[in-house]
Amino acid sequence: MDMQLRGKLALVSGSTAGIGHAIAAGLAAEGARVIVNGRTQSAVDDAVSRINPGDGGSVQGFAGDLSKREVAEALTHKFPNIEILINNLGIFEPKPFEDIPDEDWMRFFDVNVLSGVRLARLCLPAMRKANWGRIIFISSESAVQIPAEMIHYGMTKTAQLAVARGLAESLAGTQITVNSVLPGPTKSRGVDDFVGALAKAENKTFEDFEKEFFEKARPTSLIKRFETTAEIASMVTYIASPLSSGTTGAALRVDGGCTKSVV
Repeated sequence: MDMQLRGKLALVSGSTAGIGHAIAAGLAAEGARVIVNGRTQSAVDDAVSRINPGDGGSVQGFAGDLSKREVAEALTHKFPNIEILINNLGIFEPKPFEDIPDEDWMRFFDVNVLSGVRLARLCLPAMRKANWGRIIFISSESAVQIPAEMIHYGMTKTAQLAVARGLAESLAGTQITVNSVLPGPTKSRGVDDFVGALAKAENKTFEDFEKEFFEKARPTSLIKRFETTAEIASMVTYIASPLSSGTTGAALRVDGGCTKSVV
């Protein structure tokens, strides 16, 4: 299927690894002109080298922390006509509620929520002028099933849903769509390292830990395994495409069935 993305300019924040990198690769394979972003030039250069663009596609990098206002402004000054914005930048950290200081709550909100708000605000003028655009927030099933082990993370994912829906409402009648995508537990680099360390500490294999995780921590999962980053990227690539014009203001689950509700 032709996703009609050839030549579209797309920014994927936090895309040197994991879900973000898979999304960047998916868009580039469909012929989009993709901007890969990470905090360091070396990480960006490596990520760019690992993507093979399709017909009409290209990949270029932008190094910088997009949770900082001045960096976001510098990026949109360099690339003033971004047509597809994927807000993937985010952090997570399991921590007991009593041990989460005010500074952590603010840091998580700034990185996970405000970075996307800021980029959307900066990219919208060009989208409005062209009367076309895609803004996608990479949220999480943790937005609707707040994890007890990292409440501050879950809070930011819920906030993303509210921002995305409200922004979509404000753009009613235009050809700019705004959606959220809710992955489930995914075998990304960060999760792979985290789970690998826990498994090693408990003298278990990754497979043993995975089985136990989905029996105890995420028993509602219907696939009973960690998703792959490519599975998430497939959904995002479609939602970023002109083919998804009838979908906006939605919270789209690609969570392996973790969220146990019909609507």
